[in-house]
Amino acid sequence: MASNVICISHKASLKDAHELMQTRGVRHLPVISETDGSLVGVLTHKKMISAVISMINKYGTDALARKERGQLIEDLMETDFQKLTEDEPLKIVVEYFIDNKLGCLPVIDNENNVIGIVTSSDFVKLCAHLLNR
Repeated sequence: MASNVICISHKASLKDAHELMQTRGVRHLPVISETDGSLVGVLTHKKMISAVISMINKYGTDALARKERGQLIEDLMETDFQKLTEDEPLKIVVEYFIDNKLGCLPVIDNENNVIGIVTSSDFVKLCAHLLNR
């Protein structure tokens, strides 16, 4: 689990998310409520790219920055997603990645605040580590 999680507000724009993903090199952004900081959704790189390409096709590249600023994250984020607690059994986590398409699992505390994130890349790294033993 990565514990230095980069999150984004549900009231942020697609432009904000696009820049954050590019500058921080992340593909998954837990979306948190501006009201109480709780986890309300997940924005994936795939969903962000899909929205950007759709905007380019519809409005052209000249209008992209303006259209991205007008698109709120809360309208794009996944709201039906699995989340974990710190003590979740690894078997459950593995089953999730095998059975689902979303490549990340936010880890939350008892107040639904994000304390970490587990990605499918983390499992590839774990496999590589175990194979090199």
